[in-house]
Amino acid sequence: MAEKSQPLEKGGFPAPVNRAAVAADWRLRGFSCDLFTDPPGREWMDFTHDVNELVTVMSGKLEMELGGTWIVVEEGDEVFIPRGERHSVRNINDRTTRWLYGYD
Repeated sequence: MAEKSQPLEKGGFPAPVNRAAVAADWRLRGFSCDLFTDPPGREWMDFTHDVNELVTVMSGKLEMELGGTWIVVEEGDEVFIPRGERHSVRNINDRTTRWLYGYD
């Protein structure tokens, strides 16, 4: 997959987000698709991967840091994280956030 110039695509998938539809879309693009379920306040800080990553929120809201910039990711949004990009994720929702992630 070619790297995108903008990491966030608002509303990339319609709500309510269908996990099977996201997985099928990502599979066609060469990505896996797995689920994280995070309680309020959960943080994943300063990660890097040697592959590209996609993230889509199924329910809830995340805040993500990519290359020093924080963005808010809501239901249906898709984020592209290029290989080697330092990134962090935190659940800023007052409830559990469910989000999909995949690697190429």
